[in-house]
Amino acid sequence: MQTDPAAYCRRLTKESGSSFYYPLLFLPKKKREALYSIYAFCRHSDDIVDESSDPTEARKHLDAWREELERAYGGTPNHPITRQLQTILPDYPIPKSYFEQLILGMEMDLQPRRYESFEDVYLYCYRVASVVGLACIEVFGYSHPQVKEYAIAQGVAFQLTNIARDLREDLDRDRIYLPQDEMRRFGYSEADLFRKTYNDAFVALMRHQCERAKGYYTKAASLLWKPDRPNLVVSEIMRSIYEEILLRIEASRYDVFRTRISLSAPRKLYLAFSTWRTCRRP
Repeated sequence: MQTDPAAYCRRLTKESGSSFYYPLLFLPKKKREALYSIYAFCRHSDDIVDESSDPTEARKHLDAWREELERAYGGTPNHPITRQLQTILPDYPIPKSYFEQLILGMEMDLQPRRYESFEDVYLYCYRVASVVGLACIEVFGYSHPQVKEYAIAQGVAFQLTNIARDLREDLDRDRIYLPQDEMRRFGYSEADLFRKTYNDAFVALMRHQCERAKGYYTKAASLLWKPDRPNLVVSEIMRSIYEEILLRIEASRYDVFRTRISLSAPRKLYLAFSTWRTCRRP
């Protein structure tokens, strides 16, 4: 029996445990199903890289996934995710380039990498997070062109929060997203990082990273066109969740080595509901 594409994408999103799932509950079914397909495409792209121990093999799978994306936009997809993606494109004409950029971002994780400066980290953040926001606003709907800049800034803020929160897990994959020049400036070496050394230099380095993330949240807020706010409720719910994670990282004095900072499901639902109410106000 052929897999139902919509059910497949819905199940993948729900079972992932992502913070993305709860905000979608506040959307009409048609938009919710469209966003499940976007998330599922992103999740599958990420899993291709994270679940393979062989970079060469992972690259082959990513190339095949890129070809599947071409088939989705050409009208002949085979995979449940791309079959569902194809069905939403007539109503939500998401540029294919957004998904192509996402795959390029995933390719950046195929080999141990170091990022010399924040400009290098920014490119990674844009590819794996900002383009997802750009795809999503085509489903949300918006009237002002600066909402695209809002989506880009918000995506960078989300990914910088992820980088701070997931520092320990990323080290296990030999991935370091902290800019090398800033590590040198604060006197914290790569060896210190792999030893998970928690000292004053680390606190100063991480404070700098988190202040940068807060700056991108502030920038996104300044770009949010007020009449578009009700349409962007999902993005704003995501902001409330991720900003609280960032605040908890700060409250822990950046000790992300000891425990992974997270929010409970009830807390996410509370933030989602309170933000939804705020976005509905004229």
